[in-house]
This record gives sequence, C-alpha cells and structure tokens, in this order.
Amino acid sequence: MCVTSRFDSSVYAHRLAAAAAAAADAGLAGLVITPGYDLRYLIGSRAQTFERLTALVLPASGPPTIVVPRLELAALRESAVADLGVAVRDWVDGQDPYRMVGEALGAAASGAVVAVTDSMPALHLLPLADVLGATPILATAVLRELRMVKDPSEIDALRKAGAAIDRVHARVPEFLVPGRTEADVAADIADAILAEGHSEVAFVIVGSGPNGADPHHECSDRELQAGDIVVIDIGGPVEPGYHSDSTRTYSIGEPDPVVAQNYSMLQQAQRAAVASVRPGVSAEQVDAAARDVLAEAGLAEYFVHRTGHGIGLSVHEEPYIVAGNAEQLRPGMAFSVEPGIYFPGAWGARIEDIVIVTADGVEPLNHRPHDLVVVPVRSPQG
Repeated sequence: MCVTSRFDSSVYAHRLAAAAAAAADAGLAGLVITPGYDLRYLIGSRAQTFERLTALVLPASGPPTIVVPRLELAALRESAVADLGVAVRDWVDGQDPYRMVGEALGAAASGAVVAVTDSMPALHLLPLADVLGATPILATAVLRELRMVKDPSEIDALRKAGAAIDRVHARVPEFLVPGRTEADVAADIADAILAEGHSEVAFVIVGSGPNGADPHHECSDRELQAGDIVVIDIGGPVEPGYHSDSTRTYSIGEPDPVVAQNYSMLQQAQRAAVASVRPGVSAEQVDAAARDVLAEAGLAEYFVHRTGHGIGLSVHEEPYIVAGNAEQLRPGMAFSVEPGIYFPGAWGARIEDIVIVTADGVEPLNHRPHDLVVVPVRSPQG
C-alpha cells in the first residue's frame, strides 16, 4: 500500500522544540538524525538510508537543517519539513555532506558533544566523526524520553491500530481448519490485516501444537490437527505508522483439562499484570505481577520471556516490562502485557494486549476475549 499520512505539522513543531531543549539540558551541541524511526518521529519523514547521507541537524540552540542528496529531495515532500521552517541543504556527488552537517551545527559544535540516532550506519558515523573531530554519542538517552511517552495524537493512532487488529482476531477462527497448514492460515491472516485497515503486515505468528512452544515461531508447512492449541500473534502499522500487536490462543476442538487449567492460570497472570499498571509503578513490578501468579501455580519455568515491550512507530521500543527495569510508569506510556507459557514439544499459549498508562490507571487497547477460544472441528470443505 503506497498511501501514507502524517500528523498535523504542529505536532512535529512541538517535537522538534522538545528535542532541542532536551539536547540543551543534556549539555549537547545538538543532534544529528539519519533516516529511521527517530527521523519519522521528529519530522514525519519516511526517507531511507542509502550510501548518500540524509541527516536532520538539530542544534541545541538555533534553527534546524536537513542535509539531503538532491536525488532524494522528493522523499521530503511527504514530511512536515516545508511547514516547519527547516532549512534544506541539498548536495550533489562531489560535495561533502558531512562538512555541511558540521556547518549546520555551528561554531558551538567545535569541541562539544554531538549525539546521533542509534540507527545511523557506520558508513556515515565515521566520516561525520572525522569532521567533528570527536566520536558522537548516542542520542538514545535524549530521544527515548520523548518517544516513550505518547502524545494524544499517538494514543489515538494506537487505539485505531488496536481496534483494527481486534477485527482480525475476530476472523481467525474461520481460518483454523484441520488439514490446512500454518502457512495457509498465515496467508489468510495477512490478507485480513490489510483488509481491516493496516497499511502493512509487520508479522504473523501461527504456532500450532508443538510449534506454539516456540515464542518466536513464525509459520511452517505443519498441518493443523484436531486438538491443537494454536498461538496467533499478529500486528502491523496503521497510518501514520503506529503499530498493533495482539496475541490470542485458540483450541481446535475442546482442550485437554490440564491445558485448560494451565491456561486459566495464564489468564490470571495477564489480568494481574494489567491491573497493576498505573503511574508510579515500575516496569519490573508489572513483570512481577504476572510472574508471581505463574510461579504460585508451579509454571514459572515455562514463562521464558519478559512481560512486555513498548510500542509506537516501532513494534518494540521502550519501556521494556522486564525484571531489573526500575523505570516508573508515566501517563502516556504504551506497551504490551503478554505473559506466556511454553511446554517444549507439546504446546504453548500467550495472551497479549497493548495498554496505555492513564492519569490514574490503565486503558487496554485490545478488547477481544481472553478465554482460550475453542474452534469447532471442521473439514476443509465445510
């Protein structure tokens, strides 16, 4: 799908000002942002990284500039650059774009610390360091604080993404027919992801039977069978590029009683983790809320990954909901809550919702039932 969109230019103007202020507070001369999620966040540009340098130069004090190959000027048209007063310095082969970056940073950059996005390739980092006379540091510490707390426009986009993926999960039972392969089901789900409003398919996991015990299984030529437990983890971006990510677990026919009992404990763990989300609680406390329920049920060893990850323009970003992360939750943070249990060689299950931290609690963005969804056994023809 080629149709793209972005937020109103005022959103990006606010972000640029906040990023410059944060750079100044951190004692930086400025930021240099090459194509990637940070550039998209700051100016709405979906430019790509090539061997020719494109870079947004954001001094801590002074106007921003974008250095761009003349060949790539068209890539800026979809961005907010024209509305933001960002100076455009285009260049042609034979000119030195890294020196242009240094000039855009100004005299204050001489001997000062400059930060670059963590997606900048070494192809550009090394010649930039030569021009600056010092190796830049990563801008992650500055930009993470901005991107981690979503603004109202981002939250609205995430709500739309959550509703879109819920509509896909509502259709999944019709695809789960014994004799069909995981790949067959994945293809149907990918079509549904696009049909229900996503601009792309980011990922489709169809883990049936023993494959469900691999949290990062994708799909295979294994044929579905009556009695299978099937993990369906799916997501994609909804314009202007904010992602859905939701997992539900299905049973083809009635599940074994032991499976049903263990799954009920997983439901309790996921419910406890979501209920623990509120401002001031740490990320590791949310992880512990899920993990403690499973540990009490004797299932701790079968929960082998973190409880969640942040989400936005990227499927995985901060904050990470994991033991050892003492980051306190703040209103506007968005992340998954997705405990799982995995029995190697047998079956697995996961329940995942995206949630938003509100002023006094939590707003889940996914609303499909959390029960183990029992799908009647059908033949491929009927």
